[in-house]
Amino acid sequence: MTAAQPVIEITNLHKAYGALEVLKGVSITAQKGHVISLIGSSGSGKSTLLRCCNLLEDSQEGEIRFKGEPVTWKGSGHGRRPADAAQVLRMRTNLSMVFQQFNLWAHMSILQNVMEAPLTVLRRDRDEVEKAARGYLAKVGIGDKCDVYPAQLSGGQQQRAAIARGLCMEPEALLFDEPTSALDPELEQEVVRVIKDLAAEGRTMIIVTHDMKLAADVSDHVVFLHQGLIEEQGPPETLFGAPKSERLRGFLSATHAA
Repeated sequence: MTAAQPVIEITNLHKAYGALEVLKGVSITAQKGHVISLIGSSGSGKSTLLRCCNLLEDSQEGEIRFKGEPVTWKGSGHGRRPADAAQVLRMRTNLSMVFQQFNLWAHMSILQNVMEAPLTVLRRDRDEVEKAARGYLAKVGIGDKCDVYPAQLSGGQQQRAAIARGLCMEPEALLFDEPTSALDPELEQEVVRVIKDLAAEGRTMIIVTHDMKLAADVSDHVVFLHQGLIEEQGPPETLFGAPKSERLRGFLSATHAA
């Protein structure tokens, strides 16, 4: 992979649910080591864009490239699907997704949750995976919680376990879908600290967030979506410091007032 080749490149993406058009031709590029934040009102298409990027949702038009490799498709329009299941699995395992609801297995300990995918999907060596899992749990500040179950943790601890689980796949990029919105403010800060640390390490990330301070602090590039289109984008200091569009100004003032 050359330095100039993006990790993720989405071009002219369209996504509809029946007659409801959610994405109307969106293009974003994530270079290696860059953090992109997607902001916008509820229903603007942010989470849908992230799910299409990870091939959890099928899009009807447009191109998705991962490290220069395009997703191969069969069919068209609402019948369009990825053509190569092995390619989908390979791409998905390189794009770890952290969801708003932590999606931890209730019947497994935290350590088992973090180890599960590298063992079953990547078929990695158990001792090696356990060592890595313990290391990532320590990294996110819950190394002492390996043997407890998700129900015994706070929301912030569960979300940090979910981040450790994503990291244990050794992905090329991390995708965060509203990682702090299900948390109380004090627990939110635990997760924000972890995301800031990951950004400082130079990890490639795309973050859907309602937290403008997080977006301002960690992003190289911010994308403001409005009704399925990019209304404005640029470096955080420009978007938050001198927004050009009336819609973005309105969105930011409403966010500050909330």
